Formats: sequence, structure tokens, C-alpha cells
Amino acid sequence: MSQTSPLAVRVPASTSNLGPGFDLLGLALALYVDVELAPRSTGEPFELIETLGEAREWPRNGNLFTTALVRGAERFGAHLPPLELRVRSNVPLERGLGSSGAAVVAGLVLARALAQNEREDRELLDLAFELEGHPDNVTPALLGGCTLSLPTPRGIVAIRQAVHASIRIAVAWPDARLSTREARAALPKHVQFSDAVENPRRLACLLEGLRTGDATLLELGGEDRLHVQHRLPLIPGAARALDAARDAGAWLATLSGSGTALIALGPEAHIRAIVEALRDGLATAQDAVHAQEIALEPRGAYVVRGTLKALEP
Repeated sequence: MSQTSPLAVRVPASTSNLGPGFDLLGLALALYVDVELAPRSTGEPFELIETLGEAREWPRNGNLFTTALVRGAERFGAHLPPLELRVRSNVPLERGLGSSGAAVVAGLVLARALAQNEREDRELLDLAFELEGHPDNVTPALLGGCTLSLPTPRGIVAIRQAVHASIRIAVAWPDARLSTREARAALPKHVQFSDAVENPRRLACLLEGLRTGDATLLELGGEDRLHVQHRLPLIPGAARALDAARDAGAWLATLSGSGTALIALGPEAHIRAIVEALRDGLATAQDAVHAQEIALEPRGAYVVRGTLKALEP
């Protein structure tokens, strides 16, 4: 990085699981974390000088982005001069939409760019997994689209999953947050053998439903026995909202990640009604709710030479 040349990165948000794809499946979504790095001649290693949108909630010191940037620079051999950071995000924190995974990927991708070498995505995924603790959000954030990811002794194995063009996506989330730690604490230490058997059966239907757009397969494939039923009580109004979305025409309606966001898949003809059903269902028990149709983001993280403006369409 020259003294006059900032770099900027854009990383998509993500939803994970879609029911039975627990800690495995992720979809990149058209919400974004954008970060700009600009070098300074002197001063502290990092100075967060501008935060826009949801980034106003980022910790000013010791956030996941700077942690990942430092770790990536060490791994890739990049020199970090004193840096000014500008962050813009419309990914809400602690809602199950991959905000932490996007921040980690942003730091690692910029570290790779600063090192000016061709480190493979797989090496970034392995390091992202070390930092994040699970691969289902960082993989689509880095690669885009729909992904399946498996940690192995030799590193993360990532598989791209096709999503039929007819499938539309609705999301809704309340202002209330739910940390991953809280959501994982709600999970049982043991599960019934019959539930462990049923989940991969449902996952097979889900994957084929995503590929073909088959409504029946998506309905069958959205059922989960491992985590959804244990987390729903943590989100007031969520069960009612998911039932309402199905009544409005959703093929699949479930938690986004660990929540508090909800996600539903359905046909274009019903997607507006599905959005409204999710919003109104949550609103029966939550003070403020955000809901919208959202696109699948086929492009993963990317870097441009320039400021945040260079990332704008």
C-alpha cells in the first residue's frame, strides 16, 4: 500500500443453516460490510475515524475486523502501517445474519491484499474458521452464493450449491439481539438417535429443493430436529411469524443462523406477502421489526483500490 492509495473491501452478509444445514450451509445475502483502509504517517496502529449505518455499533477497539487484519498480516507477511479505518455496514449485529463472519473475512481479505501475494481462498477460510469458530457464515462471505463447508484435518472443504433462479428470499429481524454464545447455550448436550437420523434426510431434500426450486422438497427440507426448536423460545413472536410466513405462501421458513432474524424462501408471486407476514408476526411481541425481500449475492468478498465510494454501484 502506497502512502496515497487507500484500499476498500466489500463483504456480503450471510444466513446459515436453513434448518437442517446446521453449522454447514450458508447463503450470501445482498447486505454488506464495507471497510476502507488509508495509511497514515504516524499514530496508533488503527484509528476508526468514521462509522456508518450498523457499523456505529462496532467496538472501537479490539473488534473482529482488526483482530482478523492483524492475524492475516502476520500469516501472509504483510506490513501494517498506522491506518485510518472507515466502516459502512447495513448488516445488523447479533441477529444471525453473519455480521461477525463478514468482519473476519473483511480483515483477512484486506491483509491478503496488503501482502500482495496470491494466497488461496482455502487458506483464508482455514484462518477465518480459527477466528470465527464455525465455517457456515465465513464461507459464503468469502466465496458468495450458497456454500457447504466441512472442517477437516487438512483444512476447510467448501462446496458450491446451486440455487434455482425462481427462489425468492425474505428476511425479518427485531431490534432485540441474540449472541451466538447465548443461542448455543440453549442447545441440548445430547439428542435423540431418531433426530440425528432425521436431519440428514431433511438436508438431502433441502439441497435438491434449492437446486431445482421444487416447493415440496423445500418444505420437507426446511424441518430441523437439532437446534430450531430449542432457539425459537428465545425470540418472542418468532414461532408465530414463521407460521404466518408459511400461511402466506413460503415454502420454507426458519431461523436465520441462530436468530433473532428469520428467513423464508418462496415464489415471486407471494414474496411481498411473506415479508409482511414475517414482519407482522414478530411485531406482535417485539417493539421494532425490520423486514424486506433480499437477493442472494453471487459474488463474495472483493477489494478495490480506492475509497468507500469506489464500492458504490
